[in-house]
Amino acid sequence: MSRLLLISCLVLFSAPAFSQNNVSLNASLKDSLFIRKLADEILVDGHAYSNLQNLTKTIGGRLSGSPQFYQAEVWAQQALHDAGAEKVYLQACMVPHWIRGGADTAAFTTLENKTLLRTRSLDILALGNSKGTGPQGITAPALLIHSFDELQRRKSDVKGKIVFYDYPFNERYVETFRAYSDAVPYRVTGPSNAARYGAVGVLVRSMSSSTDNNPHTGAMNYNDSFPQIPAAAVGLKDADSLAAALGKNAQVSVYLRTMAQMLPDTLAHNVIGELRGSVFPDQVILIGGHLDSWDPAEGAQDDGAGCVHAIEVLRVLKAVGYKPRHTIRVVLFANEENGGRGGKKYAEEVGAKKEKQLFALESDAGGFTPRCFSFSLPEAKLAAIRPWIRLLQPYGVYEFTSRGGGADVTPLVAQGFTVGELVPDSQRYFDYHHSRADVLEKVNKRELELGAVSMAALVYLVDKYGFTPSP
Repeated sequence: MSRLLLISCLVLFSAPAFSQNNVSLNASLKDSLFIRKLADEILVDGHAYSNLQNLTKTIGGRLSGSPQFYQAEVWAQQALHDAGAEKVYLQACMVPHWIRGGADTAAFTTLENKTLLRTRSLDILALGNSKGTGPQGITAPALLIHSFDELQRRKSDVKGKIVFYDYPFNERYVETFRAYSDAVPYRVTGPSNAARYGAVGVLVRSMSSSTDNNPHTGAMNYNDSFPQIPAAAVGLKDADSLAAALGKNAQVSVYLRTMAQMLPDTLAHNVIGELRGSVFPDQVILIGGHLDSWDPAEGAQDDGAGCVHAIEVLRVLKAVGYKPRHTIRVVLFANEENGGRGGKKYAEEVGAKKEKQLFALESDAGGFTPRCFSFSLPEAKLAAIRPWIRLLQPYGVYEFTSRGGGADVTPLVAQGFTVGELVPDSQRYFDYHHSRADVLEKVNKRELELGAVSMAALVYLVDKYGFTPSP
């Protein structure tokens, strides 16, 4: 082959590849510039923090079925209208109606040297869905239990006792949600497991590794085969004190008083706002957070942050004049905390109407710096969209994982739809989660806004390309 012919062939065969790479570079540059435009709007003129301030400081905690939750429904409709939603509506669902019923109190008394009685108060919060003791409270010997295995071994010691589950967060887990998943069964099923062997009450070490003494509430579920006994979470410092007293084999009795009760189910609503798709209006990209929260504080991180993230994504797309190809739907779910009824109802309606959900993205891990997005995609399909990470890295996201989505969007997986979740830095989340510390002052405005930027960027990319690589 002559030298001239060889050069001609190289030019001929490399030209398409060069052209394809050039198209890819141009598309990537356009995407980067557009995402920068979204970021500028959110970081300079964003509404996420002011929306969160309004929600937390004018309404506060929003327990399902409470007057505050219904106030939040009204707030959410107005916030979606203000953000530019073309359609705002309510989706009815029945939710549990648990009430705390008054201040929770507890104390433990130790008998020392057979003569000296010493009493110390415990900072507690009744567990969600738990039965109360009534106004007189209960007093019983305390039994220290470190694990369900120990409970089984010592089942003959349980009858007539208040079982104290002292199961701390595993500090070896860098990802604190792993520590939470490891510990939370003691809150969720611990009361019924103890009642099975005759316990009259349960205390659990709060699901946290914080350094304060704030008790952390959260939902528990009764097993109908066993008695329903009162249950509460204890602040970490008080949990340490109680464990130390019981560890000395001292005679320890606990007084526990909670006024909680479960009322009949009541009506609530998912609050929904939409931007109609210009090309595929019958295909939905969902962005969501849950509107309900626990009652001790303001529900700022859990999940006011997720609600304002979702609203801000819709607002910024509208503000920059973007015409989505698919319908963008914000869903602010009811009752994630103590029943998950809002997410289940939404999925039920999707199935009944045979709607197509291209993607359902949730924010329910706080308003901290974004780090990752998690998807319900197999690894092969996830690899195809990983090139998007370079577009998100300037705003904090450096990883895509295949660990699924948030609690409210997960019911859609059974219908074959792809779900996902924003995964912010988690190190501080369980300092505030379900406790009186979950207030606006613990939310950093800049971190909150970066979460909204990252979500808006991902929604834009999915709307433009679907779950296929960009050109």
